[in-house]
Amino acid sequence: MTVIDETFMECPWYGSRQMARHMRRAGHEVGRRRARRLMAKMGLTPIYQRPRTSDPHPQHRVYPYLLRKLVIDRPNHVWCADVTYSAPRPG
Repeated sequence: MTVIDETFMECPWYGSRQMARHMRRAGHEVGRRRARRLMAKMGLTPIYQRPRTSDPHPQHRVYPYLLRKLVIDRPNHVWCADVTYSAPRPG
């Protein structure tokens, strides 16, 4: 744990995979799962930029929901269509 702590102070972006690889190069027999468990026990989480895949782009248009105030009270009142593309089958 002291080796993990010293290494993490030098390289705070190391996750469990890089930490295990670094410790194996230093001569310690440590697997990824053990490095992950020890890092979690010590409260160490790597610092890196996380993917922001759910943030909308500011220039993209937000379309209004047209059925918000509509009361749907009978069958076939509202229809929907799936416009996703599926490639034609070869053959």
